[in-house]
Amino acid sequence: MRTMLDKLISWTGLVMAVVLLAAGGLLTWASNFVAENVRTQLADQHITMPSGGAIEDPLIKPYLTQFAGQPMETGEQAKAYADHYILVHMNKSSGGKTYSEVSGEFQKLKATAGADPAAVAKLGDLRESLFMGSTLRGLLLNAYAFGTMGVIAMYAAYAAFAGALMFLVLGLLGLRHAARVAPTTASHKEPALV
Repeated sequence: MRTMLDKLISWTGLVMAVVLLAAGGLLTWASNFVAENVRTQLADQHITMPSGGAIEDPLIKPYLTQFAGQPMETGEQAKAYADHYILVHMNKSSGGKTYSEVSGEFQKLKATAGADPAAVAKLGDLRESLFMGSTLRGLLLNAYAFGTMGVIAMYAAYAAFAGALMFLVLGLLGLRHAARVAPTTASHKEPALV
């Protein structure tokens, strides 16, 4: 009975090793797929990270100095550019107001009888600029999110491979143990389970 239980548990461990090995392979593939797609999609935009005087602002410099002058190819670069370059410029031009707030002001001003056409046009230009900035930020932050998922998939792959190795070793040790244990004889009775 004990030998059969050892074998059952050991084979279950070996099956788990195969499953985790397959999962690790799929997670590695997913991580590489995501990383390559993020890199390709960002590289196709031909965005060069700002450098020199463009990043001297203290709200920008600490976050973009490490990427200065590099082509944008990673989610980390995309997040830094979105949050610490585009957003900084959007906030400066709008006084910290969002696209939604400026758009609401624009609609109200436009509907106001006798509104100054120059003020309406100026607010409309700001609204359009904030819309484009918000859209670009959203796209770049999506690249960051997918890049992060790729990194998480790679860590999960490492864990799956480690688990597979552990189950493989334990399964093989269990089978070795089962082979060494002598079959139960009639003179030897195992204690009854209560």
